[in-house]
Amino acid sequence: MKKALVIVLSLVFAMGVVFAAGAAEKAAVPKIGIAVPSPDHGWTGGIGWWADKAVDELQKQYPGKYEFRVLHADGYAKQISDVEDLMVWGMDYLVILPHESAPLTPVVKEAHAAGVKCIVVDRGLTDTSFGYVNLAGNNSEMGKVSGIFMRDFMKANGLTRYVAMGGMPVVIDGERMNAFFDEMTKEPTLVNLAGGRNYDFADWSTQKGLELMETYIQKYPTIHAVFCQDDDVMTGVLQAIKESGRKDIKLVFGGAGSKAAYEMIMNDDPLVKATATYHPSMVYDAIMYCLDVVEGRKSDAFHTAKAPLSVVLPSVLVDKSNVMDHYDAGSVF
Repeated sequence: MKKALVIVLSLVFAMGVVFAAGAAEKAAVPKIGIAVPSPDHGWTGGIGWWADKAVDELQKQYPGKYEFRVLHADGYAKQISDVEDLMVWGMDYLVILPHESAPLTPVVKEAHAAGVKCIVVDRGLTDTSFGYVNLAGNNSEMGKVSGIFMRDFMKANGLTRYVAMGGMPVVIDGERMNAFFDEMTKEPTLVNLAGGRNYDFADWSTQKGLELMETYIQKYPTIHAVFCQDDDVMTGVLQAIKESGRKDIKLVFGGAGSKAAYEMIMNDDPLVKATATYHPSMVYDAIMYCLDVVEGRKSDAFHTAKAPLSVVLPSVLVDKSNVMDHYDAGSVF
């Protein structure tokens, strides 16, 4: 009887150990939180689509090995709340594209202090005294690539007069526009109709691009080319040109590398000859970078560093010769 009791107790103990081990294993599943802006224009819509695409692929590749949660915020206050919710959820890693840099910095720093390894996409934080990865496109290179193409196209086709639009008065906009003008001013025959390096902000908005272009069409009797830095803005610019019936405009150059721009290039649009990449797929790259860290393929030493680790994605010119290398028929942007 005693022997039987010992056997039973041993089995119960063993089962308890197994269940405890199983529970520990389940608790140890790494949790990856992803916080992105809600789609307020095409580019941020693309951010959400590429984030969902990355998670879907990884869930299929690593079934049950990781937990993911993707949260979308329509403003910085909601995104702060999202990050706090992800911390309560118990995330181990955070991939975030800040709605705005300054207000999101404290909560990301709080997550970092709690041991969360952070990857910040596109817009860096205002505090650079702690360790995270800042993965972003190359804004200066985007402006340079755009300026080189536009300058050379205008010179080759005997065109001289252009207008330029920026996005918003933020650091990345200045980087793009300064690099653009650096290239354009290398050709003395080219004239910015606004004078010098002057330009207006289109707010990365299709509607504002339309309104600005309508103003330029009324103001300037001759315009040969338009730089609008963004493919959403370009949509509004093209609409204004079409409605005006103007035939003097020979080139409209946007930027980012939208599906619509690629299709115009593929279909030999008379005004859209090329674009420069600054693609929302960078959030996909950031999530994949995070997985490389989790899997040990990349170091997590950035977390204990005293400054961010910068990972810069190149901006490349996309024209008829290479557009199919970049085109994704399933993309929403």
